[in-house]
Amino acid sequence: MCSYFAGQNLAGLRSAAVATNPPPDLMLTPINGQGRSVAQLLTTFHLCFVALDPFTNESAWILPTAARVLQTFEQADVRVAWLVAATPSECRMFLGPWAREILTFADPDRAAMKAFGLERLPAVVHVGMDGAIVNSAEGWNPQAWRNVTDHLAKITEWKAPNFPLPTDPGPFEGTPALG
Repeated sequence: MCSYFAGQNLAGLRSAAVATNPPPDLMLTPINGQGRSVAQLLTTFHLCFVALDPFTNESAWILPTAARVLQTFEQADVRVAWLVAATPSECRMFLGPWAREILTFADPDRAAMKAFGLERLPAVVHVGMDGAIVNSAEGWNPQAWRNVTDHLAKITEWKAPNFPLPTDPGPFEGTPALG
């Protein structure tokens, strides 16, 4: 796992990549279909997801930025998704049209959040085709997210998204991933 800024204090935020490799049989269930294991999801593409808690302001603040990041990689050799700590109907209410446009995994009991070792939300996580976490960033630290997406773009030979933009929120620590 790459951890460019682990333990460093950037813009007043402590950033530590703490995501852990999930078990290959961890089931991720989309809001509109049958669940599949992480191993099944990685047979053809990398996986990049943004993990959110729809019951916090912080996840709402980052939603447009996160959608822009995921949409940038939609046509690349990477499966993009939301991982939302909510029921399918709560995911739809929180994400609105993005729940239809981007693969959305419901995680109401936060089992997937726990299996990925996430401590703070929002988070961006890149899982390689071998099932290992390649890179991750927790909370909203634009430089840490940029490192994740720049590395993903390099691996997939894609153009990385531009951020932060003037409309993006300022950095923030995020909220506890496990509630």
